[in-house]
This record gives sequence, C-alpha cells and structure tokens, in this order.
Amino acid sequence: MNQQEQLRLDSRAAILKALAHPTRLWLLEKLQQQEHCVCDLTDGADADISTVSKHLSVLKHAGIVSSRREGKQVYYRLETPCLMKLFSCVETVIEKNATKHAELLSCK
Repeated sequence: MNQQEQLRLDSRAAILKALAHPTRLWLLEKLQQQEHCVCDLTDGADADISTVSKHLSVLKHAGIVSSRREGKQVYYRLETPCLMKLFSCVETVIEKNATKHAELLSCK
C-alpha cells in the first residue's frame, strides 16, 4: 500500500470511527430531518448538554455536521446527507444477518 492509499484509508477510518457510537447515529438521524440546537437534541438523547456537545464536536471535526451560532444557541445541521445511504446499507446487512441467524437456529 502506498502513502496516498494509506492516507485515503486513514481518512475513511476516521469518518467511520466518528460514526461508531449509538448516540451519534441517533443525532444524525435527527439532523437528517432538520437543523437542531443542542438544547433540543439533549432531551431526546437522554444525555446532558456537555455529552451531546461532545458527540456533536466529534461529528463536526469529521466534517459530517456543521454548526452556526444564533445568540446563545448553537445549531447543527447535517452536511453529508449521503450518509443515510450508508445507514440503509447497514440496515440491509443487519436484516441479512438476522435472517441467516434465524435460519441457523431453526436447523437445531
């Protein structure tokens, strides 16, 4: 693997790592629908504002979301709606694995 390939793969891994938390996935589902302030997301995430802010910071650092300040409120929006296609693909894998697992259990 050459250096350019390594950088490309490292970049992919960094984005996937940013996605690798259930709360962050939930935040992205909410941000897919519309822009939200941190305070709105805190209630639904069942987490305190500092925890939600940290998760959003990870997503922002990865370039997945962006933010804007309006007075004291910070609003976040999804910058990469194409991620929803990835999530759809993941759901397909989950369903396929569940079907395979059910078939294996029925053979016993």
